Amino acid sequence: MSANPSFFKRICLFIWHTLNGTRKLILNLIFFGILAAIIISIGSSEDIQVEDNSALVLNLAGSIVDQKQQVDPLEAAFKQGQNANADGEILLADVLYVIDNAAQDQRISTLVLDLADLKRAGISKLQSIGDALNRFKESGKKVVAIGNYYEQNQYFLASFADTIYLNPQGGVSLDGLSMYNQYFKSALDKLRIKAHIFRVGTFKSAVEPYMRDDMSDAAREASSALLADVWQSYTQTVADNRNIEPNSLVPDATTYLAELDKANGDSAAMAINMKWVDSLATTEDFRQTMLETVGKASSGDSFKQVSFYDYLTLVTPLPSFVEQDSVGIIVASGTILNGTQPAGQIGGESTAELLRKARFDKHVKALVLRVDSPGGSAFASEQIRQELLALKAAGKPVVVSMGSLAASGGYWISASADYIFATPTTLTGSIGIFGMITTFEDSLASIGVHTDGVSTSEWAGLSVTRTLSPQVEAIIQRHIERGYLDFISLVAKERKMTIEQVDKIAQGRVWSGKKALELGLVDELGDLDEAIAKAAKLADMTLFDTRVIEQELTPEQRFMQQMFASVSSYLPASLSQSSMLEQMLAQWTSSLKTLTSFDDPNNVYIYCDTCNMMN
Repeated sequence: MSANPSFFKRICLFIWHTLNGTRKLILNLIFFGILAAIIISIGSSEDIQVEDNSALVLNLAGSIVDQKQQVDPLEAAFKQGQNANADGEILLADVLYVIDNAAQDQRISTLVLDLADLKRAGISKLQSIGDALNRFKESGKKVVAIGNYYEQNQYFLASFADTIYLNPQGGVSLDGLSMYNQYFKSALDKLRIKAHIFRVGTFKSAVEPYMRDDMSDAAREASSALLADVWQSYTQTVADNRNIEPNSLVPDATTYLAELDKANGDSAAMAINMKWVDSLATTEDFRQTMLETVGKASSGDSFKQVSFYDYLTLVTPLPSFVEQDSVGIIVASGTILNGTQPAGQIGGESTAELLRKARFDKHVKALVLRVDSPGGSAFASEQIRQELLALKAAGKPVVVSMGSLAASGGYWISASADYIFATPTTLTGSIGIFGMITTFEDSLASIGVHTDGVSTSEWAGLSVTRTLSPQVEAIIQRHIERGYLDFISLVAKERKMTIEQVDKIAQGRVWSGKKALELGLVDELGDLDEAIAKAAKLADMTLFDTRVIEQELTPEQRFMQQMFASVSSYLPASLSQSSMLEQMLAQWTSSLKTLTSFDDPNNVYIYCDTCNMMN
């Protein structure tokens, strides 16, 4: 009898020791993580030094965005530990601040563009950075670019440099712009899936892939004109920077082959001949050149330099604890969805809450809404616009600054502003509306699954497993038509136009910012700085601060992110790197996520799919 209690006791002790050991392990990990964070934070600022006559290396990596998306603190920590992370995001405001600060910093004499890891950025954002580079050069300092290979976005920025260096084994890839899509009608027919499409707008092509096997003539016409307009802005800017002809940037195949033959098949030599770059240099050649230009660093074998990320850490201003009258800035970036969405996305409730925060803040005298969105839910878009109207009614001017895109729902939330700025390459307009319901009754029937039953009305039995009656389809289409009328009526009222005038330039068609100005959809071409100045002027402010109003991490979230970020620098790089397959899956998942995230309560969307294809 005594053996059983002893055995039971041993089992209990084993479980207790296991749990207690796990508890201690977790506590030790947290403790040493905190300890590492404290030690590193104490010494980090001392490690970063800027010597006299240094070069600022603008090693931009990842995507340039107006607002970072909120990520899990642990995930952010792994990325942050890498600093220049090709899968990460960089705030446009941070890039502009660093360049403008360096222009006034006597310790900085040269700026080096190292853009190998720069991935995604709208042309309008690149133009803003280019303008900052021009301001840097106007201060009497030099800008140089170094690269093994220049892709299209990278080369646009590199063209602002005084000198472009290219690796002798490298090249320049300028392909132009394209707009291709996958079309699914035949596949849906084979699978016996019915896509019930409801739309208004000749050019509202977001739903074409579900109703056609090719691009419609109307969409082809609009897309061709839009691509030509944006590409003309790109080539003209680069050609002016490089003092060459715009048509020499992307020669036709015959001319390209002739130039390649002239260079004996050497892509780098061809880039020199075409005046795309100024000099060929290996990494060692460039190091020697910079040693002659700025001198050798006090430690190591490299030239005097400070990276973008380190310099940003040094120059980021401390928060002011004294409230002053300010122009508030709210970023509306991403697809417009309902409810509360995390930072870096637009939510009907969450973005409206930020606008209310600005309205009730006595120190915010005017607001700039920075819009970078292809649209989304019609209901959420109107929620946000209603809060903008309340802000204006409170006597606070509202100015919209359009980023890379402000189309469909992005234009809806912009239309009621007191003043609208766009950049020449902003994608805007897309004034149209659509709805789509996919049903699977025939597909299910083909495998022997049928739906049957009773209900008290036609509405109670609506389901994706049953067909829509012609009467229900007609009712939905009527709602879509009313939504379109509301859209063009809103634009007509706010832009002082007739409904007929708006209808001619609406129909879902996307315009460049330059064309939108001609059509009266925006008031002026300019960037965020011009929008801030205009908002201050409308509020009769001469001295003012600017303040970004955004969702904030809780103290606990900030602490955890900083703690893990410090520790992550000691972890193997392989833990934060992903395979090519994972990256491809992430892209496909992102596209699927966009489709499945649509959550309008009325299934009505004002969304520009074309804009996301180009951004």
